[in-house]
Amino acid sequence: MKTTAQRKESSIDNIYRLDGRVPIGRAIPFGLQHVLAMFVANVAPLIIIASVAVYNGAPFTAAETAQLLQNCMLIAGIGTLVQLYPVWKIGSGLPVVMGLSFTFLAAAMTTASQDYGVMVGAIIVGGCFEGILGLTAKYWRRIISPTLSACVVISIGLSILNVGVSSFGSSSAYPLGSWQNLLVAVITLAAALVFHTMLKGVAKQLYVLLGMLVGYVVSIFFGMVDFGSMADTIGQLGVVAVPRLFAYVPKFQIGAIFSFALVFIVSAVETIGDTTATCTGGLGRDITEKELSGSLCCDGFVSAISGGVFGCSPITSFSQNVGLISMTHVVNRYCIMFGALAMILGGLFPPVGAFFTTLPDCVLGGCTVIMFGSIMMSGVKMLQEAGLNNRSTLIAATSICLGVGVTEVDGFFDNLPAVFGAVFAGNMVAGVFVVGLIMELCLPKDPARYETRPAEKN
Repeated sequence: MKTTAQRKESSIDNIYRLDGRVPIGRAIPFGLQHVLAMFVANVAPLIIIASVAVYNGAPFTAAETAQLLQNCMLIAGIGTLVQLYPVWKIGSGLPVVMGLSFTFLAAAMTTASQDYGVMVGAIIVGGCFEGILGLTAKYWRRIISPTLSACVVISIGLSILNVGVSSFGSSSAYPLGSWQNLLVAVITLAAALVFHTMLKGVAKQLYVLLGMLVGYVVSIFFGMVDFGSMADTIGQLGVVAVPRLFAYVPKFQIGAIFSFALVFIVSAVETIGDTTATCTGGLGRDITEKELSGSLCCDGFVSAISGGVFGCSPITSFSQNVGLISMTHVVNRYCIMFGALAMILGGLFPPVGAFFTTLPDCVLGGCTVIMFGSIMMSGVKMLQEAGLNNRSTLIAATSICLGVGVTEVDGFFDNLPAVFGAVFAGNMVAGVFVVGLIMELCLPKDPARYETRPAEKN
């Protein structure tokens, strides 16, 4: 006969507690819903990066892309497990779900299109840099103001809007902007919006996946899906395969490293927000210094492993899963562990990755325009919550204008050292962050300094 403690340990009520066992039959669905909420967003960045990537002078094949997708599911599962159950000082011990980050998309596309090895090298160094930042978080956390964080998030959204729009009108079967591509993209977008407005509760979190499913079915009728490439990939890799590790030799270029290091700082800022929201929304308490430091360490050091070992882009905490926790209050680590294990198992079956390589760009674009736009609007919301006084408005206006503007002017950095162009010419996020940080540190904080009305005379 089980003791009272044993029965409590295996209670369904534990889903609302951080620790404690939940019956496996109940725990698995709660874990899987987290996977479903982030699955598409996890694989989408790597699909986009692989579409422009070059390694040793050759573009990626469908099989190589499938291998990377296989690896990205593995590292997402591993990263989530480390967050749930920390190793040394790496990991927060909180129900934080990890996956490949859109934050790095602009920098990753720029470097991967030159040489994938350059991207891998920059991720290794940048990841270790963020990991060290995590170990020293208590010394620098207050430097990143809410206004600066908001400007960075806005610039992230702006930097990848062209990617979403380009995908919106593209496919391998028809030319850019053809009515077939646009129709499929519009149907995908419309379906996602319908699901988002009609579904209730947890099911609402699946609107992107369901929208893509509708678009994918429609694209089959337009002859956009090449199942032959999927069959070739399975023929090369098999149904079950050990992931290919250390496949890309890292190359270390100072410009790419500096660019990624800046974006890793941005990622750290986002992770601070996600981890804090997990505590306040799911656990009803403030985050501890140990939890914050561990979360950043996981973000950085596991990202270094993601690039150097698995050949993937960096990973970070997923905001959509933070929202799911806030909505359901299911915070049990044991439940979410099954979601992490599901991602790892998915990474061991190449047909899963091969299937996603058949996804037409216009189907992906039909939903990514929502996701990319949502990132920008999240930044706008953060800016509002930070308070739009004269000082914050000045910082936001100047940093966004300069950081974004210089990327739109060809040849702006031609007469400066090459490192400036390497860092800022193709990465508006880095420019916005640097300008905003300098202004935050140098501008007086006294609100009276920014008053435009003359002082009233007695």
